[in-house]
Amino acid sequence: MSKIHLIGIGGIGVSALAQYYLSKGHEVSGSDLVVSEITDFLDKKGIKIIIGNKAENIKSDFDLVVHSPAIKSDNPEYKKAKESGIKTQSYPEALGELTKEFYTIAVAGAHGKSTTTAMIGIVLTKAGLDPTVIVGTKVKEFGGSNFREGKSKFLVIEACEYDSSFLYYLPKISVITNIDKEHLDYFKTFDNVKKAFKDFIVRLPKDGFLVFNKDDKYPPKLGKPKFKAIGYSVRQKQAKKIKSIIQVPGLHNVSNALAAFQVAKILAIPDGITFKALSEFTGTWRRFELKQGIANGKKITIVSDYGHHPNEILATLKASREKYPKKKMWCVFQPHQHQRTYYLFKEFVKTFRDVKIDNIIITDIYDVAGREVKEINKEVNSELLVKKINRKNVFYLPISQIKNFIGKNIKSDDILIIMGAGDIYKLSEKF
Repeated sequence: MSKIHLIGIGGIGVSALAQYYLSKGHEVSGSDLVVSEITDFLDKKGIKIIIGNKAENIKSDFDLVVHSPAIKSDNPEYKKAKESGIKTQSYPEALGELTKEFYTIAVAGAHGKSTTTAMIGIVLTKAGLDPTVIVGTKVKEFGGSNFREGKSKFLVIEACEYDSSFLYYLPKISVITNIDKEHLDYFKTFDNVKKAFKDFIVRLPKDGFLVFNKDDKYPPKLGKPKFKAIGYSVRQKQAKKIKSIIQVPGLHNVSNALAAFQVAKILAIPDGITFKALSEFTGTWRRFELKQGIANGKKITIVSDYGHHPNEILATLKASREKYPKKKMWCVFQPHQHQRTYYLFKEFVKTFRDVKIDNIIITDIYDVAGREVKEINKEVNSELLVKKINRKNVFYLPISQIKNFIGKNIKSDDILIIMGAGDIYKLSEKF
């Protein structure tokens, strides 16, 4: 048994890794700056949670300290661990070590990673392959956790491109859902994004498989790969069947399910088992998550969604209109990170100008600790975004005023979409 401490344990990836270590019998502790649903969940599981980063949190008998990629070198816990000679690893480094021990299926892409990872994990579970799963969202089928403990050789992971994290992983099957202009605060240019994905793909061994989206605007350029490359498309014959059985709306989710279907084919899982598993999947936390709410005595339907990139927003709002063609719709959006808003400003303007939603409220930008730049923070804000969108039913409100405004103006049976990757999801709990 080892003593393992994780800095930034409230993060969606780090928290899953913490549960993996706990499942292997290690003594696990972790720190984060704030209490959250995730830290409370880990605390109930038996992980020692410390709120605040202090040097004294690092004990001399720790065997390993794992830190979130967002942690900087001046973090007091990180500095103390380094000075004490304790083995330290970033989250992707630590997860990368696990990928060497398992038959790893890694799901990468700008959008759809979490849903596709969950789908693959559930299909393998229903097929009796008993996978270990590390995913960037909570999944009902995994006991409301972002981690599933398995006993087999299979490991299914969500592989994020931010900070080139996925280059630490050594999968046997790589899934690329799409490539897009994302995480430009780190990559700076789209060419750098595409290069990182290419570098990730070529890590596959000769007996490996690449599953990629043929419908994507920027499919990977493969040349003559040493591994087997399998494309999927919403135009293939199984797409019609999948669209008719899945419960999660939108063409993007048909595409996600097709990726899972192709992985299942590689692993020789019978189509009947795959289709049944996909038909029973009802979605994950904050991915088109449906709730019933009350706004000032009026019954409304709430869609809680993690979408924070223009293309994700467009996909979710299109899926909403497809699911509720006759209903009046409200959207509350919290931009995520000043740098993303700055780099994709024109794309945000176009998306919100074009979508067929009755009323759109844009609230203040959610600051991401360790990933903001003061100069950019001064250049972009939500009021400027609303001004540039220049559409009468798109307006700015501070988050503190939204509940009362919605309560006064929304009608019974309306749809309220609450979107963003920050803390905006807490608004849905107020209804």
